[in-house]
Formats: sequence, structure tokens, C-alpha cells
Amino acid sequence: MSSSTFTAPAALPAVRSAHRWKVLAVGVAANAAFSAAAAGLPASAVFMRSGYRLDNDQLGLALGLMGLGVALFELPWGMLADRWGDRPVLLAGLGATSAALAWMSLYAAPAGGMPPALWLLALGLLLVGVMGGSVNGASGRAVMAWFDEGERGLAMSIRQTAVPLGGGLGALTLPWLASRVGFGAVFGLLGSLCAGAALLTLGWLREPERKPAVSAPRTGEAQVHPGASVTPATSGRLPAAPSRDVPASPLRDARVWRAALAIGLLCCPQFAVLTFATVFLHDFSGAGIATLTAVMVAVQLGAMVARIASGRWTDRHGNRHAYLRGCAWLGFLLFAVLAGAAWAVRGAPADTGARALVALLLAAAGICVSAWHGVAYTELATLAGAQRAGTALGLANTCVYLGLFLTPLALPHLVTATSWPLAWLAAGLAMLAALPLLPRPKRT
Repeated sequence: MSSSTFTAPAALPAVRSAHRWKVLAVGVAANAAFSAAAAGLPASAVFMRSGYRLDNDQLGLALGLMGLGVALFELPWGMLADRWGDRPVLLAGLGATSAALAWMSLYAAPAGGMPPALWLLALGLLLVGVMGGSVNGASGRAVMAWFDEGERGLAMSIRQTAVPLGGGLGALTLPWLASRVGFGAVFGLLGSLCAGAALLTLGWLREPERKPAVSAPRTGEAQVHPGASVTPATSGRLPAAPSRDVPASPLRDARVWRAALAIGLLCCPQFAVLTFATVFLHDFSGAGIATLTAVMVAVQLGAMVARIASGRWTDRHGNRHAYLRGCAWLGFLLFAVLAGAAWAVRGAPADTGARALVALLLAAAGICVSAWHGVAYTELATLAGAQRAGTALGLANTCVYLGLFLTPLALPHLVTATSWPLAWLAAGLAMLAALPLLPRPKRT
């Protein structure tokens, strides 16, 4: 038996299994903390409009600037995660996001009944987006590192439930906090959540160890001969090697670009719901805070359940492509029905039955357009290869948050020029527009 033969240690999978759920918990906490701001603040849009004395166009600009900040820096953050690792990027991003929110609590919140200058609110939300753009790529790369192919759909879907989880917590608490205490408390709470996620990252996040052990080779195993070297730099790197048909950089792969653009398009209807559902229900049917909160919480909780179930289901059946195309079609149909219902009841929108019907359809459409995230991000990271997942996920979220910037800007103008029913129909058409970019199911 030669002392220079190496095989993978048998104990390694147990070590990875014991710690991978902590890594997933870090990803969930980080995404939930940022999502509480990105998806939770729009739930308090009615109070932001009145507290800051904004019209709908100014409100859309302010909310959209957070998305612009993420869009501008999501890809650089993802590339840094691939180069430096998940831990330093996530720590830096969460810490800076917490600091930006603390600054907003002190200097960009209404005080004494007087709103601050609009540019202070806009600058603060832009900075939150710039720093919060670190969360997705770094946490997604960590999940790809610690989970094997047969579990990645479920793991990434659980991580993606953090988005509706944070948004749901925000929808449940931020409108009440904004109306009773003020936006200083809102930004302070959000900053504290990001700081807490940074502490979890500090304690639990690391890259998986892949140190070779000395043992006798079994029949058929490859050997490393005395002259061969084990490169120290590979220790702690991600476990999946890029396949031959995947370029060194995901930015050179047309499949990655198509998947990223499809994800961005599919997110636009979701952002239409998240940013203006409360304004629509309030202005269209006179819904009160209880209805507004119930609808937004239902959307976020429903999205959480749907994401976990879809990740588990597609892992078992290997049908990610068919599932994504099915979500696009179903989303279009739900928005078309919502548009038809809103048009039909426009003469009596305050009627209790009409209000309930429109709210129910809006919640169903919101859940559908939020259900596919984990599956789509898993497919994208698989296309890119685990070692380059940070860059690919960063590219996707650049497209996603460009949508978050543009959707709140465009929707008020579309409503002014046409009507709310036609605006929701346009959201459904965006789902159809993504279909040519989605991969077709493989024929068996």
C-alpha cells in the first residue's frame, strides 16, 4: 500500500450534512432581512405617500430607486463573491445596509410633522439597494456549495422563501409602525434585522472543507502518484467543477443570459403587486388597513409555501423547465381574470362582494408570480456551474432589480393613461413575454 495514494474521506459527507442547515439558515436570515426592506416598505406605501407628501409618480420613483441600487451593484457583488468568497461579501453588505438604514432613521424620516427633502429619502433608499445587492449572489453561492444536485432545488427554494418571509413580516409590522410611530422606527427596525443577519453570518458561514485523506484505493479508483501535487488553493472551494460545455465565465453563455432575462421579466408582475397592490386596493375600492395588510401577508405566506413545495416537487420529478413555463401561463391567466373582474366591478368597487373578489384574485396572482423563484434560480446556477454561481445569480438579480426600478416608475403612468384593469392585463402579458426565453421541456 502506497502512502501517496489519496481518496475522498468517508467522514466528509457527514461533516457537510451537519453544518449545511446552518449555512442555509444564514442565507434565509440574510435574504429575509433585506427583503423586509425591499418588499416590506412598499406595503407601507400609502403611509409613505402621506407622511412624505408625495404624489404617485414621486412615490414610484422613491420605491424604484432601491431596485436601481440593487440592479447597479448586484453583478459586481456576485463577481466579488466568486473571487473572495461568500463570507466577506455577505458581512460587508449586511453591515453597510444596516448602517444605511440607521442613517435613514436619523436623517431621512419625517420629524415633527415635517417631511425631509425628497432627495434624502431617495438617496437613502438607493444606498440600501446598493449595499443590499450583496445578499442574493453570496447566499445563493453558499447554498450551491453545501447542497448536492438532488437537494438544491429544495434548498434554494427554502432560501428563496426568505423573500416572502421578510416581505410578509414587513407587511405585517411596517404599516402599523409607520402609522403609529413613524418612519424613523421603521428604518431602525430594518437596520436591526440586517445587523442580526450579519451576526449569524459571522458565526455560521464558512466554505465547505475538501481536504484529501490518505487511504488504500479500492478497485477502479483513480490514484494520485507521488509526483502529483494537491493544490492548496482548491481547499475550501466549491465542490462542483464546471462542465466542458460551460464557459469559464457565465457572462459568455447565451443560456445564462436567456435565463437571467426571463427571471427579470417574470419578476415585473410580482413587483407590480408588491409596490402598488395596497395603493390599488385603497384607491380603487376604498380598502382599509386591515384589508391591505391581510392581502399582502397572504401573498407573502402563500409564496413561501408555494416555493418550498415547488422546489421539492421539481427535485423529485426533474421537471424544472415544464414547471417554469406552467407558472408563466398560469400567471397570465390570473392577471387576465383580475383585469376582467376589476373592469366588471368598476361601477361599484366599494361593494363588499366586489372588494373581496378583487382582493382574492390579486392575492392569487401575487402568489403565482412569486412561486417559481427557487426553481428558476436553481436552474440558472446549475447552468453556470457552482463555482460561478455568484456571477450568474448576480446577473439575474441585476435584471430582477432593473424591473423593480422600472415597474414602479411605469405603472402610475400606465394607470393614468388607461386604467387599473389594463395595467393588470399588462402585468399578465409580461408573463407571456418571458416564454420564448424559458427552456423547453426535454422530450422523452
